[in-house]
Amino acid sequence: MSVDQHDIHRDAVVADTHNDLLMAVSARPPRQWASFFREQWLPQLTDGGVDVQVLPVFIDDAYRPEGALRQTLRMIECAHMLAEGNADAVRICLDGAQIDEALALGKIALVLAMESMPGLDASVELISTVHRLGVRVASIAHWGRTALADGSGQDGTGSRLTSHGVEALQEMERLGMIFDVSHLGASGVGHVLELAARPVIATHSSARALRDHHRNLTDDQLRAIASGGGVVCVNFLAAFLTMDARAATIDHLVDHIEHVAGVAGIDHVGLGPDFMREVHLDLTPPCCEGFSYSEIDAMAAIPGLEGPRGLPLVTESLLKHGFSDDEIVKIVGGNVMRLFRAELGRGGR
Repeated sequence: MSVDQHDIHRDAVVADTHNDLLMAVSARPPRQWASFFREQWLPQLTDGGVDVQVLPVFIDDAYRPEGALRQTLRMIECAHMLAEGNADAVRICLDGAQIDEALALGKIALVLAMESMPGLDASVELISTVHRLGVRVASIAHWGRTALADGSGQDGTGSRLTSHGVEALQEMERLGMIFDVSHLGASGVGHVLELAARPVIATHSSARALRDHHRNLTDDQLRAIASGGGVVCVNFLAAFLTMDARAATIDHLVDHIEHVAGVAGIDHVGLGPDFMREVHLDLTPPCCEGFSYSEIDAMAAIPGLEGPRGLPLVTESLLKHGFSDDEIVKIVGGNVMRLFRAELGRGGR
């Protein structure tokens, strides 16, 4: 990377809106949470230039349904403990002002999120509980069906949000939590965009026009998210970028970023890497009892983008593809920061 390329990445606010590292950290005994994060993940985030890290709480199938709420609380506690144990380097932030304060102090701003909310199910009143615990971004479905909505793996049903799902959207907007449409079924995305009074985010979704996968967003969806002031953060996983995941390169990723920027506008695209290979490697036995990720598909990740350390390569590639410095600053984090400053933690509207 040239000096100029390095300077752009270093000087920009880099925001990663989806890294499942809490799965890996919380799999260790609680006494190791802070130290494992410091040894395994903090150096990667620092080397990658990450300034804002959204931390989703994802509940693995082994905990569903009976243990989902307990594991949800355990992972939220893990996030607080790793932050307290590394207070010199990171801070959990509840709104845009706190993010700016953390950045001014040279710390990585952590934003808690929930992916699918399986531990809450139809108990919409518990959204207020997790909000009190620091959660500021949330989705209401994953691959399958929940009490709130169908995930994208159920697109054939053509279903919209359930009545509880509608209540969940309204409650999140009341509290100042940003609604995440990633993983939501196509009809559910449309329903949310009909009802939403505030901007939404897609924390880790790519362009369906380039890769026809149910996890990706159509051009109409991209335009609708942008028209409401939202941001679409592009997923790095190779399988969502091209049919031949084994041949995926960073150029495929930039193609998706360029497409989203062209359809939604340069002010509405960000980065949602979803570094699952790195997380799964951390969970592969014998390191952690109870997990069975014995086979890691090395082709799920673009070479060089297996983890946060590779993020400067994205800036380098964007420059090679002709994006201007100002456009790159927006893509790598500026657009997400604009959304977070305007909406994060701002309830009551």
